[in-house]
Amino acid sequence: MSGYLVSDTRKVTTHRLMEMKLKGEKISMLTSYDYTMAGLVDNAGIDVILVGDSASNVMAGNGTTLPITVDQMIYHAKSVVKAVKRALVVCDMPFGSYQVNVAEGVANAIRIMKESGCDALKMEGGEEIIETIKRILDAGIPVIGHLGLTPQSINKFGTYAVRAKEEAEAEKLMHDAQLLSDVGCSAITLEKVPAQLAAEVTRSVKCPTIGIGAGNGCDGQVLVIADMLGMTQGFSPRFLRRYANLGEIITDAVGRYVGDVKSGDFPNENESY
Repeated sequence: MSGYLVSDTRKVTTHRLMEMKLKGEKISMLTSYDYTMAGLVDNAGIDVILVGDSASNVMAGNGTTLPITVDQMIYHAKSVVKAVKRALVVCDMPFGSYQVNVAEGVANAIRIMKESGCDALKMEGGEEIIETIKRILDAGIPVIGHLGLTPQSINKFGTYAVRAKEEAEAEKLMHDAQLLSDVGCSAITLEKVPAQLAAEVTRSVKCPTIGIGAGNGCDGQVLVIADMLGMTQGFSPRFLRRYANLGEIITDAVGRYVGDVKSGDFPNENESY
């Protein structure tokens, strides 16, 4: 049975996300980028798996999310989809795939959905991209919005600091969230915004909100899998809770393997044919 903490084993859909918000049931989301990890995460009972453009950092070693391509996102999403039975699989549309014009955005959205088999797409931005979102929704593709700190715009911001602390930016975020909800987005991710503002957005919009560094007033939470499992080092924002220290465990295991190979202890007689 999928999910040792989850009794409802039905496939999670965008409709069920709304159902969960209405019932007051919190939505759990984590990133995954490959078949093996996605299978483990799904089996543990996660509601949503985000194939994030954070793969650019975590999987490819880039300094930002900007370099990752549509082809690379399709590769990661396709791998994840093959492993998942219950969770809703959401794929990020990468930088440059929807900002040029509406037609290109719709074409890329359709391609990602067709080739990856994912359930929904995530896009960063509000009013600036609302026409593209409308057209993608018109094509029958569910969209999850993303407001607050939008990493694809990091060169414009120049910092990963908390967003919408000033009144003007907070008002724009509220306005954008309402637009995204009204146009039919299935959920909105709120990244690194003040908890009080995120709670206000959550109360005011129809669709669920998923927070990352946005307090406990959101309808759900998301973290990057490598961060919460302690596989990454030197990244400790306030919002991150580490649930394991796999970095240390993996390094120790590999070190012991190296020692056993060097000493001739591995393989032993029972491990040989």
